[in-house]
Amino acid sequence: MYRPEHNQVSGGVAGNARLTGALAATLLVLLAVEGATIPFIGSLLGPHVFIGMLLIGPVLLKLASTGYRFARYYMGATPYVGKGPPHLVLRLLAPGVVLTTLALFGTGVALLIAGPPSETVIFAHKLSFIAWMALMTLHVLGHLLEVPALAAADWRRSGPREARLAGAGIRVVALGSALLGGFGLALVTYSAAAPWF
Repeated sequence: MYRPEHNQVSGGVAGNARLTGALAATLLVLLAVEGATIPFIGSLLGPHVFIGMLLIGPVLLKLASTGYRFARYYMGATPYVGKGPPHLVLRLLAPGVVLTTLALFGTGVALLIAGPPSETVIFAHKLSFIAWMALMTLHVLGHLLEVPALAAADWRRSGPREARLAGAGIRVVALGSALLGGFGLALVTYSAAAPWF
């Protein structure tokens, strides 16, 4: 059921899209940095682990924001139905993107818990990365053109009144909290990676 008061606080469909876009831009930057450690994993294992754990906060919030849109659309919420679903190809990719993301980060955390040598978990982590990379590349290409405008929308102070949307502060705090939570998690768990160094 559509609740107008909820739309006035959070920005509704457009607010959800802006949060998802801001998270996507943030993740693209962090994942690029994480990816840069892979060719030098022997000497950059510490930063690889730290950034990987930091990513957990924004990744979980991105899964929540897209999951929320998915749920509202399929539950028949009028504004979400009115916006329509993502492109069919992106909808077909979505379960694989979610599952490989969970597998990639799950095996990464499992490596910290299990400690070396953990050859089976290392293999699972590498395999999930290959599958995730293939699906994520298609996912990113499918959204690449819309992300910059969505990510920057809540940071603009000028422009027409309709460009300003309710809930901007909430979205900024949510993004900041996800990053801060990920950073805290990375700090707390970094010592657990010591046996790998």
